Amino acid sequence: MESEKFTNWSASVEFTPRSRIRAKDSAEVVSAVRQAREHGRSVRPVGSGHSSMPLVATDDVLLSVDELSGVEATDPARGLATVLPGTPLADLGAALREYGLGLENLGDVDYQSIAGAIGTGTHGTGARLGNLSSTLVGGTLVTGTGDEVSFGQDAGATEENRGDSAHRRPGGVADDDLARAAQVSLGALGVFTRMTLRVRPYYELHRRNWMTHIDWVLDNYAELVDSHRHMDFYWYPRSDLAQVRLLDEPGREPDLRPPPGTLKTEETGPAYEILPNDRHLLFEEMEYALPLDTTLAAFRRARQRIKARHRSIVGWRVLVRTVAADHGFLSPFHGRPSMTIALLQNASLPHEEYFSDMEPLFLEHDGRPHWGKKHHLGADELAARYPEWDEFSRVRQRLDPDGVFLNDHLRELLVTGAGPAAPGGR
Repeated sequence: MESEKFTNWSASVEFTPRSRIRAKDSAEVVSAVRQAREHGRSVRPVGSGHSSMPLVATDDVLLSVDELSGVEATDPARGLATVLPGTPLADLGAALREYGLGLENLGDVDYQSIAGAIGTGTHGTGARLGNLSSTLVGGTLVTGTGDEVSFGQDAGATEENRGDSAHRRPGGVADDDLARAAQVSLGALGVFTRMTLRVRPYYELHRRNWMTHIDWVLDNYAELVDSHRHMDFYWYPRSDLAQVRLLDEPGREPDLRPPPGTLKTEETGPAYEILPNDRHLLFEEMEYALPLDTTLAAFRRARQRIKARHRSIVGWRVLVRTVAADHGFLSPFHGRPSMTIALLQNASLPHEEYFSDMEPLFLEHDGRPHWGKKHHLGADELAARYPEWDEFSRVRQRLDPDGVFLNDHLRELLVTGAGPAAPGGR
């Protein structure tokens, strides 16, 4: 147990907790939560610190499960793998490969721990592929009362018995409700000690990155999304060029009609190496998930606004991706096929005016913010955008009746009537 200053990856969130605990096993997680509850303190679980929002900020206990790492068990016949929550995404792909398995998808970067990535709804791209959270089908977590409980596959739940009274967790929560709440939980339900993921056989990907004009992307976007396993693009506001990234499994690639432009890179290898990008420069980001629209109406409006108002200060790019619908209560992709628009800005450059001006546009298009990236919404505004918001709230209150896992930021996000969320650090 120690006290030290915590700084997130982009240096936009800083705080000093009362104590910082690095749990070595689930028993130490249970002990930390019980002691905090007994003394009226809060606990925030922390992963790699990749979030741009103060999700983990606390004056009390900061709890790391980094030492709970690795693949615990696999069931290739059922397409399942049980992993420990502190496992870095950068290590998980190679570890699963030893069992002939792989994750269905990965995000734009792999700096996060698996628990942090799932807890915030981290996603990659692919119209038929869900976010990482949608692959969480079971596990165990330590609740706000210090009880370690199982859910989903780990609790014996099946498609046939979902919702049965025999499969209920603390406070009478149906197991299916707990599983769906856990998929994107922001660390507000408890601390994961084990996670069971849906996986697939190991696979490789062939990636091609093309540089072309944005107008070609706009004209061909629907076909590109439908034809490729993964497709995304970066738009560069100052040049009006776009970098189109196409990824497919070798042998399952569609006929490619090359865009007018330049093939920038081409590479084939393990999916866990090909999907993530390297990000050495620090940046701030705002990202919204919108209903999938292959006409790109929202992007076209965003492009027009950026060129008219912000082109002189936007030093980075705009990233557009697709994500399949899922059923997580707080997943930004809940109930609808989605596209995401992300604004990236070098951390050394101003971003607040830019992000604040663009955010209303995304809200007009029924957007939901990425939980780990910059936004300005509070619980009242967020609740109106999530059909099963009340169900998540009910599960959270029953698993954490004393609010052990709440900090100021989470109260603003999850407790209606608490006001808007803070856009930056504490």
